[in-house]
Amino acid sequence: METGEQVGVEAVPYCCSDFDGGETPARGLAIRTKKTRSLSTSSATACDYRRNQSLHGPSPVTTFGPKACMLQNPHAVMHIQDPASQRLTWNKPPKSVLVIKKIQDASLLQPFKELCVFLTEKNMIVYVERKVLADPAIAGDESFGAVIQKFCTFREDLDDISNRVDFIICLGGDGTLLYASSLFQESVPPVMAFHLGSLGFLTPFNFDTYQSQVTQIIEGNTAIILRSRLRVRVLKESQEKKGIIMTNGDSEGSRKAMQYQVLNEVVVDRGPSSYLSNVDLFLDGHLITTVQGDGVIVSTPTGSTAYAVAAGASMIHPNVPAIMITPICPHSLSFRPIVVPAGVELKIMLSRDARNTAWVSFDGRKRQEICHGDSITITTSCFPVPSICFRDPVNDWFESLSQCLHWNVRKKQNYLSSEEEEF
Repeated sequence: METGEQVGVEAVPYCCSDFDGGETPARGLAIRTKKTRSLSTSSATACDYRRNQSLHGPSPVTTFGPKACMLQNPHAVMHIQDPASQRLTWNKPPKSVLVIKKIQDASLLQPFKELCVFLTEKNMIVYVERKVLADPAIAGDESFGAVIQKFCTFREDLDDISNRVDFIICLGGDGTLLYASSLFQESVPPVMAFHLGSLGFLTPFNFDTYQSQVTQIIEGNTAIILRSRLRVRVLKESQEKKGIIMTNGDSEGSRKAMQYQVLNEVVVDRGPSSYLSNVDLFLDGHLITTVQGDGVIVSTPTGSTAYAVAAGASMIHPNVPAIMITPICPHSLSFRPIVVPAGVELKIMLSRDARNTAWVSFDGRKRQEICHGDSITITTSCFPVPSICFRDPVNDWFESLSQCLHWNVRKKQNYLSSEEEEF
């Protein structure tokens, strides 16, 4: 970490809004000081925020986990920072790291062991999911047993590690980054993703030089990109007479509600039915269209290069504040994908005259049936995923387009000589 002192600046009061309207300022604004080591901004709690009807997306939280924050640019105009200049710094030196490994992949065993040994030698507290250590190839390795004894383990959906992890390292493909996002429903620690999977669009780091790269992250001041997420609320009709306590601590009378943070996309489809999907799409309370086809994809800019691009959508850079709506095989030649402002609130409901139910999934997980009376409300989340860049947000994105999707790859046209131009 850099030891030079930097002059502090006054933080801008941060407000984020909820589905219900109104605004509430953040609790923990940064204190104005004469000299600080890092220029952190406010931390925030999701339950305190209220959304308004602005078309602009909510200002993202710029504190990531217990110790990481955005390095502020004092030359920013009107406190709007150039996304290309976003850099990571630490309030305090990081001490804990979550290592996420693709389950049951034999090719990742050696990289996983090497990385864990390296981190423990640096006196880092290593968090590993319990089911990763259940792999016989890991549990049965006696030479690795001393390292395993130093691990802190957790179980998905049972143990809360949101305030214990300083940063995350992913070993695998893009799915490991999506899984890391799902573990944190509010502030997400910085994520460093190594390309050890099949596609690797979201994993810019090569494992060959992991020691120097991880050391650089621990020292701080590296480029990051804030990947916006979708905040999704699913309201379902309940047959019980009494009010049901919602997931994440809310209540909605006789309706059951669940909330999700989605990095790639929300997919509503016809499921196993042979009939067309028939769902109504609302934007800020107004019915804009009825989707008749195989379904609809609501994606973030990060998700625009996933399922959405396969369904004919455009590719959006992750720094663009937007939400993309893409129909899946629509029964209409004129139904094209559209991009809407990040601040809008979308609502999807089964049409009254729909012949069948619909099904919804979130980043390919938590798949569930949607019936008449149920609703799915979607808007931009206040809690992005701070993804650590290999170079910077622009170069990394175009490198992924070229290497992973072979964007605009064709055989070049031959050069014409002066003699050939005369004919």
